[in-house]
Parts: sequence; C-alpha cells; structure tokens
Amino acid sequence: QVQLVESGGGSVQAGGSLRLSCAASRSIFTINAMGWHRQGPGNQRELVATITRGGSTNYADFVKGRFTISRDSARNTVYLQMNSLKPEDTAVYYCYARMVLDYWGQGTQVTVSS
Repeated sequence: QVQLVESGGGSVQAGGSLRLSCAASRSIFTINAMGWHRQGPGNQRELVATITRGGSTNYADFVKGRFTISRDSARNTVYLQMNSLKPEDTAVYYCYARMVLDYWGQGTQVTVSS
C-alpha cells in the first residue's frame, strides 16, 4: 500500500504557472509508475503525465511542451510543473501510484482564469 499527499494547487491567470507535488509514503522506487490525472467540470478523468520507476515519462498531447513531470527520490515526491496554463486546464488534479493496484491521492484543485 501507499498513501499519497498532494499539494500545490490554486488559482492562476492564463499564461501562469503552478507546481503540484505528490508525496508518497514509501520509496518511489518500489512503485511501478506514478503520475497525474485530472478531472474537469463535467468531464471524465483523463491522464496528464506519467513517470515510470525507470524514469521514462509520458504526456497527454494536450500538455506536451507545457507540463513537466519529475521526481525527487530523496523526498519520495513526484512533481508536475505546469507552465503556460490555459482556462481549459482547470480541473481537480489527482496523483496516482501504480503497483499491483492503483492508489490515488485526494486531489488538488487547479483553477485557471482568462
């Protein structure tokens, strides 16, 4: 099992930046992959970015070039740096960890105003 605690959400104007953090309760090298999904108003939850145990990253097309996922193994934390934010990025962002099962954080709200 793993517990995930997210932080860093908030409100920003279009074009601004935010950095989300996801702290895991165990070594991130014991987790197959970690990443972020998001769910906007009236939308289904969708994948944003993933980083594997080996360090490979994957991004949804709609964030490529704007968002960067990274990790700090000493802090067991994964980050999502979000730049050039758009109003359509407004959503609750959820951290997840993929092991035998998937584990989710509580979510953090990101609101981008035009």
